[in-house]
Amino acid sequence: MLSETEMKRLRWRCTHRAQLEMDLLLGDFLDRRFSKLSPEQEAAFVILAEMEDIELWPLVMGKRECHDPVQRQILAMLRKPGAD
Repeated sequence: MLSETEMKRLRWRCTHRAQLEMDLLLGDFLDRRFSKLSPEQEAAFVILAEMEDIELWPLVMGKRECHDPVQRQILAMLRKPGAD
């Protein structure tokens, strides 16, 4: 579980991106689904959120393969934002 300071940093990182689409996607995921993640999934999301948009966008769009199985779970969730 992230500390309050870590959550504030993550929220900033998710909602102040270079691409508006990423702001919306990551910010919505953080608000709606992050609290339901396992600790391993939380850590995977944080790693993904720390990536630059130019690295993350192809993963989200499925144009680049992700080799980490837990990150792949998060990416699948990001591709289906309404599925709770």
